Amino acid sequence: DELEKLLSALPLRTDRVGFDWLILLLAKTGLRFAEGLALTPGDFDFAHQYVTINKTWDYKSVESGFAPTKNKSSVRKVPLDWQTVIQFSQLTKKMAVDEPIFVKDKKVYNDTLNHYLERLCKRSGVSIISIHGLRHTHASLLLYAGVSVASVARRLGHANMTTTQSTYLHVIQELENQDNDKVMKHLASLV
Repeated sequence: DELEKLLSALPLRTDRVGFDWLILLLAKTGLRFAEGLALTPGDFDFAHQYVTINKTWDYKSVESGFAPTKNKSSVRKVPLDWQTVIQFSQLTKKMAVDEPIFVKDKKVYNDTLNHYLERLCKRSGVSIISIHGLRHTHASLLLYAGVSVASVARRLGHANMTTTQSTYLHVIQELENQDNDKVMKHLASLV
């Protein structure tokens, strides 16, 4: 509920791509911050509804620019919902295919976006979340929706399922408890 409230409060302008669009995309895809910054219009396949993650944006060094992904598993295709496809096809149609969507002539800092997101959270009346927290929220929501750990791991670009399992152990344990309740109810119904 809080994520929906936050996303509906984003001042998404259709005449320019701002950080609000990055926040929306990170929440809907679970991308890492540096992966989102590195996106170009050419990374989107609107016809097949996915975005290709094959690079990051080095926002930490003095000479920022494109950089390799965190690991080999981070190179992936992340499916997109139809609304996101329509929105980004319109937003990026006049941009060069290899131009970063979210990074213009200035340096981008994770801290700047975290402070902006904090103000949005307060304005929306929801718990404060960080940019990286959007990734965790995305993964948790998928797990609660019944998406397999393997699918979540691939979507997040984790090197292996163990990373996903250990990071989201609390969610997995809660779902296991719910499964145990279902099992017991089913067994009790047998004659």
